[in-house]
Amino acid sequence: MERINCDLLVIGAGSGGLSVAAGASQMGADVVLLEGHKMGGDCLNYGCVPSKALLASAKAAHGPAQTAAFGVPPSRPQPDYTAAMGHVRQVIETIAPVDSQERFEGLGVRVIREFGHFVSETEVEAGAHRITARRVVIATGSSPLVPPVPGLDTVPYLTNETLFDLRERPAHLLIVGGGPIGMEMAQAHVRLGSKVTVIEGQRALGQDDPEAVSLVLDALRAEGVEIAEGAMVSRVSGRAGAIEVQTRDGSRFHGSHLLMAVGRRANIDRLNLSAAGIETAGNGIKVDDSLLTSNQRVYAIGDAAGGLQFTHVAGYHASVIIRSALFGLPSAAKTSHLPRVTYTDPELAQVGLQERAARDIYGAKLEVVRFDFRENDRAVAERKTEGFIKVMVHRGRPVGVTIVGQQAGELISLWSMALANRLKMSQIAAMVAPYPTVGEINKRVAGAYFSPRLFDSDLVKRAVQLVQRWRR
Repeated sequence: MERINCDLLVIGAGSGGLSVAAGASQMGADVVLLEGHKMGGDCLNYGCVPSKALLASAKAAHGPAQTAAFGVPPSRPQPDYTAAMGHVRQVIETIAPVDSQERFEGLGVRVIREFGHFVSETEVEAGAHRITARRVVIATGSSPLVPPVPGLDTVPYLTNETLFDLRERPAHLLIVGGGPIGMEMAQAHVRLGSKVTVIEGQRALGQDDPEAVSLVLDALRAEGVEIAEGAMVSRVSGRAGAIEVQTRDGSRFHGSHLLMAVGRRANIDRLNLSAAGIETAGNGIKVDDSLLTSNQRVYAIGDAAGGLQFTHVAGYHASVIIRSALFGLPSAAKTSHLPRVTYTDPELAQVGLQERAARDIYGAKLEVVRFDFRENDRAVAERKTEGFIKVMVHRGRPVGVTIVGQQAGELISLWSMALANRLKMSQIAAMVAPYPTVGEINKRVAGAYFSPRLFDSDLVKRAVQLVQRWRR
């Protein structure tokens, strides 16, 4: 067995692990990176990249039928599902070199294509290698959660790890789970010609602002997606091409394919964490504010840390621990400025507190200000007027933002910066946005915050009148 000593050992070559490895190596650290499966992790191979590529194909298929209002005769193309999945594969292959073993070895990282597990508090074994590192970063990501539903083990089913291997369009796709993955894939498939039914045990997109969610669900239902809420699955039966899902209320749903999209679980089972004295909590590894585990030599980041499961969160975690692991400086991960987006059409984006939570915390001191997309000239020109931005404000500073509508995922970035830097609404209002852009919505909602203070104030009006009397 080869023994290796290094400054930093990174376990997992997904988004977070790659960011740590690249940054640390380029700053002079001796880095070893372990990956027992695919470079790029879930995001590149099964998650963010393929899902957004398929959504792009679905958008292209949907668009030609929506052109009559623009003076262009509509058409109804027949989507080629096999070609759409070919587009997905091409997108993955285009991005893959950025995450490749060759690139990282070129950066000076030693890449070992084996799974790793702890054998002591300071040692990790991977294949024929035993590695001792000054610091270890666990960045093993997460996998689809498959619940123990009676009968599920007897029928073929898909997860996000197998969905993109399909080449023939599902005639009727049953999706168990109404979270972001389920709703995105529902819209993608209905636009590509499948019949789609979403079966959700509680409320679809239940972690999001209810007012915004209603707009998303209305849009999906209008496109033909059947959404059954409050439908807890009790049994699955059937065979390939003829699957039945039963729910506790006695309902039965029939389809050709089944996609399980009920959540994700951290990939920590292989790690033998007990050998390193590392504690777990909930769906992941227990960490403190600096992302250190109960073993003070070991960090956990991204999905493995059991918090928000987004690629950009893993990347943010990487930036936090680089400061601590390489320079020994204090660092802490915050969550208040971390945005999340569901990439349906319309998109749904949020950062900070939702309205209900903000009211619970701030009570009567909270102000909620909103601006509707229908008052944005670019949205009117493009006939994308469904949606709104809602900003929760406390003492002149935003504490949470919800946006539903066109380009919501692009618009939310400004508010992440505002929350991260504790900007005031006056600083947002001072921004100048080019006209006409959807981005004006961010400035206009800040203007809506100040409008009653300026235009409905008797004190302001008296001051203006007094000044005008004395000016020459």
